[in-house]
Amino acid sequence: MPSLQMRLCAIALVSATTAAACGGGSSESAASNATPAVIQLDGSSTVFPISEAVAEEFQKANPGTRVTVGISGTGGGFQKFCRGETDISNASRPIRPTEIETCQKAGIEYIELPIAYDGLAVVVNPKNTWATSVTVAELKTLWSPDAQGKVLRWNQVRSSWPNREVRLFGAGVDSGTYDYFTEAIVGKEGASRGDFTSSEDDNVLVQGVSSDELALGFLPFAYVEQNQDKLKLVPVDDGKAENGSGPLAPSAETVRNGTYQPLSRPLFIYVAKKAAERPEVQKFVDAYFDAAALVREVGYVELTPQIYDLAKKHFAERRVGTAFGAGGSQVGLTLEQLLTREQ
Repeated sequence: MPSLQMRLCAIALVSATTAAACGGGSSESAASNATPAVIQLDGSSTVFPISEAVAEEFQKANPGTRVTVGISGTGGGFQKFCRGETDISNASRPIRPTEIETCQKAGIEYIELPIAYDGLAVVVNPKNTWATSVTVAELKTLWSPDAQGKVLRWNQVRSSWPNREVRLFGAGVDSGTYDYFTEAIVGKEGASRGDFTSSEDDNVLVQGVSSDELALGFLPFAYVEQNQDKLKLVPVDDGKAENGSGPLAPSAETVRNGTYQPLSRPLFIYVAKKAAERPEVQKFVDAYFDAAALVREVGYVELTPQIYDLAKKHFAERRVGTAFGAGGSQVGLTLEQLLTREQ
């Protein structure tokens, strides 16, 4: 929502325009009430809280610039971005090969910038007393394409769980969260059963799981942090001793040290090179590099100072393209590995 200051500026603009039409305005006053510059973002609902927080602080410091942040999902955001409709695309996974090709055909060059780290959380309703942990294999049993119409009850996943219906909630197919979860759990991006309640808006998933005792869902950890009274975390066991013994829950510590696997991932913004030449876009992107406190405040894990410095360098050099080769979701990437790739 626009701030009060911005609304007052808009009113002042209308008044100045009216006065000028009546012969009472001056060129100086018209210049001082120029139409605000607009920076347009769209894409991941996961990245949305970060970009929204950065935008709010930026607009307070720069009242002559308006920042709009949409939530079309990572895939939907890239569609708009590659059509030249947005300046920046929020993404919870690296850009896909098909999206790279689409942008190339449209002449859209982009600068890929990591901005934070996230852990995907598996959640149930607080009234659920049986699902105290889950394995990656059990999640695959539940979410794989061949589970559709067949794995419908809790005891089909683990025999000690009740013979009751399981109701699934997850990110929509345009979401980078969906892409990453399916790659990490099923082993193929975009491969899952289709009989679950889906949405690109993570708040819809929070509402669904919190109102259904038999629900299980996945969503970004930040949304769990903001709704601790409505959701119950289910620790995940990947069966790999090097990532810690037994099931682990997402937290700033387990995401930062890479032990919450395979559901930890970096988050990105993609900046159109053409837009990056505009002074207001340059200032706005620079604000992300000093936003570690905001990242923590909205529930995500900040990158190391070295990675922020490297991203800042890449932006200053206008280094285009992706550090992820062919692109798409890549599982198990730690902060150190991200730093190596970005170099």
